[in-house]
Amino acid sequence: MSLPPAVELEAIAKRFGDGPTVLESISLTARPGEMISLLGPSGCGKSTLLRLIAGLTPPSAGSLRVAGRPAGDPAASVAFVFQEATLLPWLSVRANVEVPLRLGGAAPADRTAASTRLLELVGLGGRGEAYPRQLSGGQRMRVSLARALSLAPRLLLLDEPFGALDEMTRERLNEELLALQAAGGWTGFFVTHSVAEAVFLSHRILILSAHPGRVHAEVPVTLPHPRTADTRLQPDYLRLVAQVSRQLRTVSPVA
Repeated sequence: MSLPPAVELEAIAKRFGDGPTVLESISLTARPGEMISLLGPSGCGKSTLLRLIAGLTPPSAGSLRVAGRPAGDPAASVAFVFQEATLLPWLSVRANVEVPLRLGGAAPADRTAASTRLLELVGLGGRGEAYPRQLSGGQRMRVSLARALSLAPRLLLLDEPFGALDEMTRERLNEELLALQAAGGWTGFFVTHSVAEAVFLSHRILILSAHPGRVHAEVPVTLPHPRTADTRLQPDYLRLVAQVSRQLRTVSPVA
């Protein structure tokens, strides 16, 4: 039996109250295991689209299903990583990772086993008893990723999680994120303002225009996996970065 699409959006529109339409006529289908990046000018609705998929806000028009279920259905198995790590400062790193498991009623031994495995997976195996204030920005974001993955989601939504980090840390986390996806098999939607980041991470890039947000262009990224630091030196990668940059300028001359 074939799996349903990870995400199905048909003619989605979003308007908040009496304000202007934020998104209009957004239709797309995401396959299981696909990574899709969203690019576009500020105000084009990228973050709003993630919140619609997560079920955090309802669409004003159109239909939206996640793994064959209505958006927001707990069985759809969705996790969200925000721009900030949003860790609880009074909890240890391990306890932060275990928050979703604790809320879900997991037994203490199961929580410990899961947090140990996930912290090892994100390269923080020795920092479980540290507190967020003792970590760098990149390390805090790794904890946020581990927490999001604690319930083994089938869909991970990432809203500019690396935007505030320096370039070297950002590139290293991009590589680690792809390794996590290869290990977990989840589908990902990634909001970014970085063309290079979008090309490196994605199977497909959607460029949104603004006022209201619509899909302006869709760019397939056929670079082979696994992608490593050497990928960024390859002619095909550089060609795609230039191609996407040109298309982005047509909707955002100052981007």
